[in-house]
Amino acid sequence: MEAEISGYPPKNVYCRTYMQNQLSFVVKLLIMSAFLSALIKYAGPLWPIPATDTNALILVLSPSIIMAIALLWRFQTQKQN
Repeated sequence: MEAEISGYPPKNVYCRTYMQNQLSFVVKLLIMSAFLSALIKYAGPLWPIPATDTNALILVLSPSIIMAIALLWRFQTQKQN
């Protein structure tokens, strides 16, 4: 009985499931990216944000700063465990 269990799940089933998960992730990412792009293009000009250098820097650097904070926070929590 253990010989049957050790070969489970078959490698091709795992590979197919893994590829389906990857494909669904890429499709979701593409849809969210298209939505965000349309939001920026059509709703962005409606916001009363002045076009200054400071605002441009904030918009460009904020995703990187947010990601750095999230990764540092994750690193600290894993380090404590």
